[in-house]
Parts: sequence; structure tokens; C-alpha cells
Amino acid sequence: MFNFLKNPLHVVAKELVAKGKGILAADESSKTADKRFESVGISTTEEMRRKWRELLFTAPDAEKYLSGVILFDETIRQSSGGILFPKLLSSRGIIPGIKVDKGLVDMPGFPGEKITEGLEGLENRLSEYSKFGAKFAKWRSVITIGENMPSKQCLKANAEILTKYALACQKAGLVPIVEPEVLLDGAHTIQKCEEAITETLKVLFNTLAEFKVDLKGLILKTSMALPGKSSGQNATAKEIAEATVRALKASVPKEVAGIVFLSGGQTPVQATENLNEIAKISGKLWPLTFSYSRALQEPVLKAWVGKDENVKMAQEIFRKRMQETSAASLGKYSSGR
Repeated sequence: MFNFLKNPLHVVAKELVAKGKGILAADESSKTADKRFESVGISTTEEMRRKWRELLFTAPDAEKYLSGVILFDETIRQSSGGILFPKLLSSRGIIPGIKVDKGLVDMPGFPGEKITEGLEGLENRLSEYSKFGAKFAKWRSVITIGENMPSKQCLKANAEILTKYALACQKAGLVPIVEPEVLLDGAHTIQKCEEAITETLKVLFNTLAEFKVDLKGLILKTSMALPGKSSGQNATAKEIAEATVRALKASVPKEVAGIVFLSGGQTPVQATENLNEIAKISGKLWPLTFSYSRALQEPVLKAWVGKDENVKMAQEIFRKRMQETSAASLGKYSSGR
């Protein structure tokens, strides 16, 4: 008989969605990190980006709330006190991962829709990142809601790319996180977003099944069902949770190791409150938790502003944000904490 616990991919996937823990997405490209630095007056240098990641990775109690951290190509090569970041994280019991896609390009013949590049040379990159200590990887595609969007062709093209990436990861011994982000941009209703998430995930999981990707060694990173930011529609956390869970139940096989949510343009408070409601009603079909970037980092960055004397204060804010988000992943968050 096959022993589930003997499969390293299954073990790592299970650890990444451990109860009460989530994944910090610290995989912003240098360009994106620099934009965030500029917004609060921090100089845009490699050393400042290293200091920022060091602040996060050395924060007290991070191992209580984080199961993993997604790194960027620059970051996986950086260090703190001579210790490479992947080794530093591993020493704290936090699993290092790596973003491996190369970003978005226009989809030929389909204005307004995108596909993701990065399959070329992926096998070699995965091998290198594995030597650095990465145990999982992430690939993001984006789905836009609009007039005649998302198209079936866009959903199929992105699903095929995500499947090829997932197969390459599992062959290299890394757990793939597949992230088909349904964008918040647009004037769509929450109902339209729920439909788009459902269809996106149905196409994706049909394709993954067709190519025999091991779902027990794979994690889904998904959007929540939200009204478009220019829609004028307001939705409560309960309505968002109900629509999100309906979409997942309609499209995600029970074999998937777990589901992590992206914050996708929400404020830290919104992302926390919505996750809390999802956790309350999810029905426990899969382990559910978070994989947030700005929703964890934004208040911390504003407190730090690049100054060494602010590190401890910023780390305390980060500890609080991790604690709140962890509680939300269990359905136990209260804004009055």
C-alpha cells in the first residue's frame, strides 16, 4: 500500500496549510518593491530591499503564525548576518518558497487579457532554487472581468500554462502553488466575480486532472469573490464569504491539499474580516488559510520607513498583523482584540 506520509510533496503541502498558520508573500519584484518604497519615501536600492525582508524574516514570533514565505529571485540570494534567507527561515521552522513566473504579457488576439511567461528555462530555475532550499513554488496568472471577459480561450491558455508549471514543480520535488487571480479591477458585481472564479477554477482543475497533476501535493491560491472596485456595489464580509465558498465548492476537488487566499487590493482590515467569515462557513472541505502580501506588510512598511531605529516598532506591528490574520484563518478574529 502507498503510504501518504512518505510522499515529501504531500508532507510539505500539508505543513504549508497547518492550522492557524499562513504564507507570507514576500515575492514582490524589485520594481514593485521600489514603488512601495517610493510611496513612503524609502530609497530604492537592493540593500534597502534586503533590510526590509530581513525585518520581516527576523520578526519575533513569526514562526507561530507563518508556515512559509514566498521569496523573489533577488531575495532568495540575500542574507542576514551571513545566513542566506532560505536557511534563516528554515532554522525558524518556516518553509522557504519561490515565485518562478516571469510576469504578464498581452494575450495575442484578445485585447485586455493576459497570459504569464516563464516556462522557458523553468526546469533549470527550479533545480537552482531547490539547491537554495526552496520547498515550494508559486506561479500567478491573472483573469480580468469585463465585456466578453474572461474569454474561454484565456481561461484555457492560463490553465494549460499553470498545469505545465505544476508538473515541472512536482518533477523537481517542489510543491506548486497555482494562483489564477481574478482581478478586483472593474465595475463587475459580486455575482459576476463569483461566476468568474467558479469558471476559472473549473477549467484549471479539469486541465490539471487531464495531465494527472498530484492534487494532494498542490495548493490553490485564489481570490475572494468581491465586487469590482469601480462597481459602486458594497458587500458585507458575510456576503463575500458566502459567494467565495460557493465558488470553491462548485469547482475545487476535495483532494487538493489546501487553499490559501490572496488579499488582492483589499485593505488589511477587509482582508482579515473577509477571511474570518470564510473560515466560519467553509465547511472544512479543505484546509483554508492566507497568503497575503500588502495586507500583512503595508502598516509595517509605513512604520519602518527605512529607518533602523524603527525596526523593533515595525516588527511589533507585523507580529500583531500576523496574529490577527492567523486568528481570522480560524474564524476567531475580533476587531476589538
